[in-house]
Amino acid sequence: MRITGISTHVVGTPWRNLTYVQVHTDEGITGVGETRMLGHTDALLGYLKEAEVNHILGSDPFAVEDLVKRMKYGDYGRAGEIVMSGIAVVEMACWDIKGKALGVPVWQLLGGKVTDKVKAYANGWYTTERTPEAYHKAAQGVMERGYKALKIDPFGTGHFELDHQETLYAVSLIEAVRDAIGPDAELMLEMHGRFSPATAVRLAKELAPFKPAWLEEPCPPENLKALEKVAAKVDIPVATGERIHDRIEFRELFDSQAVDIIQPDVGHIGGIWETRKLAATAETHYMLVAPHNVGGSVLTAASLQVGFTSPNFKILEHFNDFADAEIKKVVKGAPQVIDGYFHLSDAPGLGVELDVDAAAEFPQQRAHFDLWAEGWEKRAPKDAQ
Repeated sequence: MRITGISTHVVGTPWRNLTYVQVHTDEGITGVGETRMLGHTDALLGYLKEAEVNHILGSDPFAVEDLVKRMKYGDYGRAGEIVMSGIAVVEMACWDIKGKALGVPVWQLLGGKVTDKVKAYANGWYTTERTPEAYHKAAQGVMERGYKALKIDPFGTGHFELDHQETLYAVSLIEAVRDAIGPDAELMLEMHGRFSPATAVRLAKELAPFKPAWLEEPCPPENLKALEKVAAKVDIPVATGERIHDRIEFRELFDSQAVDIIQPDVGHIGGIWETRKLAATAETHYMLVAPHNVGGSVLTAASLQVGFTSPNFKILEHFNDFADAEIKKVVKGAPQVIDGYFHLSDAPGLGVELDVDAAAEFPQQRAHFDLWAEGWEKRAPKDAQ
């Protein structure tokens, strides 16, 4: 079997463009992969056009490791977010092809299942007024849909510091959410790399009474020494990793022992097998894995292949029941959250199919997601309103 070409499809919303890639073969089997770029969708499409000629055409889709190696190192320049995302979408599609050809789910090819279900946590649910009352109601809605965990960034446009008034307001939002979800649901606290170490530590202590399940990206990701300062002074588990785009770059993070949960994005770090390798290394450091997942249903399905096969997999992020939920229709067989969990599927490959006609109903947009802009949490850029 050989790859005869790829086709790309961009599904657009005002705040995110999702890029789907179909990999076609001479035996008529087509696989699909997905990633979500932040403002770099056209750059990704440009890279894939060149990579198709230089590396992908004529390749054996079963030889996943070899194709990833050639795409990553065959252009000599150091692979960054765009290249690793391009590798990821092609790599996912190759696993999908292999599973379909063999008649087995991808998780079976990764060593088999270690669990029948993966816990989900909701994100994108707080696209409402930024008030305790509105957040309380929205959080109740999440629980009513069966979720047992959710995540929130309550810090507005905070950057490095957060003044006393904004701190009190953030605390009031978290207090409302905790009251709405009860004592047993997990509440993930997102900081989006906003703060200096001192501010992150202060806020973590202010919010500790509400029992956050983790503290995510408390300070910008470039400086691990800053992250170590935070980890040394808080009792809440620390999570990070969504903006690391190469498995090798996690080495320093592992050595620092500054985090408890790593959050690679399967769509940015080279795909399913690269993430599974990373999960195995994390296991040797007694760290859990909870992938970043702001994509659609194909990326969710790909992330679940890692989840069903990794003993240290904690939970998977899910946007698609809340923020622009209508895009779920572009994927047939989209994974569903039932009673707070994704459940094992025996469908061959990734178990999903891209509906090209449905995807065409959501053309690419000038999607822009600015975490420093007022009202960012509503996922509605001002120029799209």
